[in-house]
Amino acid sequence: MEGRNMSQKYDITMKNIFSDMADDIVGYFLGLQYKKLDELNIEFARVERRDSDMIFKCTTDKGNVAVHIEFQSENDGKMPYRMLRYSLEIMEKHSLLPYQIVIYIGKDNVKMENSLNYNFGEQNTLDYKYRIINVGDIKYTDVLKTDYYDLYSLLPLMDKNRRKEEGEKYLERCVEAIKDIPLDINKKKDITFKAEILSGIFYKREVIEKVFSEVVRMFRIEESETYKMIIEKGIEKGIEKGIEKGEKEKSIKIAKKLLEEGMDIDKIAKITELAKEEIKKLIN
Repeated sequence: MEGRNMSQKYDITMKNIFSDMADDIVGYFLGLQYKKLDELNIEFARVERRDSDMIFKCTTDKGNVAVHIEFQSENDGKMPYRMLRYSLEIMEKHSLLPYQIVIYIGKDNVKMENSLNYNFGEQNTLDYKYRIINVGDIKYTDVLKTDYYDLYSLLPLMDKNRRKEEGEKYLERCVEAIKDIPLDINKKKDITFKAEILSGIFYKREVIEKVFSEVVRMFRIEESETYKMIIEKGIEKGIEKGIEKGEKEKSIKIAKKLLEEGMDIDKIAKITELAKEEIKKLIN
């Protein structure tokens, strides 16, 4: 029962979690050169209990299409019927060809069909297909070679063999990768928050809290007044050049503040250029 509730919980938050990822999903998974024109809304009030996850009108080198992305955290035997209904609505309401993709982030292996077909001779046939992408099949290293940073939120769900082999260590790798993204702190916090939620599909709460607490603490330090002072006043450069009088005293003062805020000694040494032994003395 707990697993079922968890799946429902993920379905409820799905659209919110994935809305920022649409561009990177279309670029990375579909390899489409496109420009997003419009968000389309399609709802089956009488038939479906929920609206479609994401449908965008896009212009591509093949003309205008509707890119339709669905997210699934569990196998749904009726998925092909739902997808076909959406494709028909897209064509009827918007006169666009649908490019459809189901992104599966569940714990079990994919057991859903990606097609519907029948054949009663030439005048009665159906041959319908769409793409299913299992995030667990995507290699961690492949994503890290790209600058599709919004996809880093999915890292804890990727590379199922490596994840099974490395366990907690794999989650630590994912968090380190997010921490090193060359984006501003608010964007990194957003990606981290989503990765933390999604990692709940595979990891126990205590493991998640342990692994993510360190990076959250780092973000807090980076937002702190002391850290901003270091960056804004260019004290790092001042120390580097050693041109300002009394620079050593300033470095010691900054090191003390950073120790109080919980920053590790290696990072303080890098910022202040004080010796690690010197910083250790300040603790006492």
